[in-house]
Amino acid sequence: MDFKQLKAFATLAEFGSFSRAGAVLSVAQPVLSRQIKALEEELGIELVYRNGRGIVLTEAGKLLHGYAGGVLDTVQRATSEVMALRSSPRGTISIGMPPSVGAVLTVPLVRCFRAEFPEVAMRIVEGFSGHILEWLLTGKIDVAVLYNAPRTSNLRAEPLLREEISLLGPADDPLSLGDRPVQACRLAEIPLILPGRPHGLRLLIDSGLGEAGIVPSVILEVDAMPSTLSLVEQGIGYTLLSYGPARHLIRAGRMRTWSVTDPVLTRELILATTSQRPTTVATRALAGMVRRQVHELVRGGLWLSEPV
Repeated sequence: MDFKQLKAFATLAEFGSFSRAGAVLSVAQPVLSRQIKALEEELGIELVYRNGRGIVLTEAGKLLHGYAGGVLDTVQRATSEVMALRSSPRGTISIGMPPSVGAVLTVPLVRCFRAEFPEVAMRIVEGFSGHILEWLLTGKIDVAVLYNAPRTSNLRAEPLLREEISLLGPADDPLSLGDRPVQACRLAEIPLILPGRPHGLRLLIDSGLGEAGIVPSVILEVDAMPSTLSLVEQGIGYTLLSYGPARHLIRAGRMRTWSVTDPVLTRELILATTSQRPTTVATRALAGMVRRQVHELVRGGLWLSEPV
């Protein structure tokens, strides 16, 4: 039996006549009669007695009617709940991002997402871009924000922004670098605190400077960004990083920043999901919100960006 047949039978049993049931279902009486007849033939037993005043349920009809109400209610609840997910998704959603991105994006993203989708539990993980990509492809996270992601067939990826890598140093500028941009060749003399390989930022710096024949003067390798910023603030050395994670220190006068030229170092931030799994309502909602939040941060001057 199909859903239409069962609904037709339940309506007929409730109203007791083909004319009234047909009016409720907006179908002609002959069509309704054929649906009931087809259901009786499929089950091999009569379900209703037809008389001049309408219909009377047989014993088989009474038994089926008892089940029909529950089945139709279950289908209606399932339909309503599934359709509700279009505007109010629920469940759990996970997103991965590098620490330098999390320092800028996590708080506004969580506030906005929780306000709009209170039924969805969020999980945020941080790591190297390479690790985040692996987590996305293996299903450990649903959405990824990462740097310089490869273009592959199993990724749905779009560029969010391209940001410049700047030189950051102590507020008192012990090397007296001044106010002008710093030539990249000077990074061979400036004591730098950088993450170690295979950190994506370190690979980008080594590659970009290496092409210009420049070997940076790395005096300390630290993979933890907060520790790096603390060391720089205390005058232990300088570092290379984008503006966003250090903006609060720069604006508070606790750290200085210089543009680096010849060459300029940039990296592209990517929003990615995997094409290997179906995209859920929550995944689409989170990806869209990441996109909007990044653009708002750029417009507000909290994230310096170049066009992509």
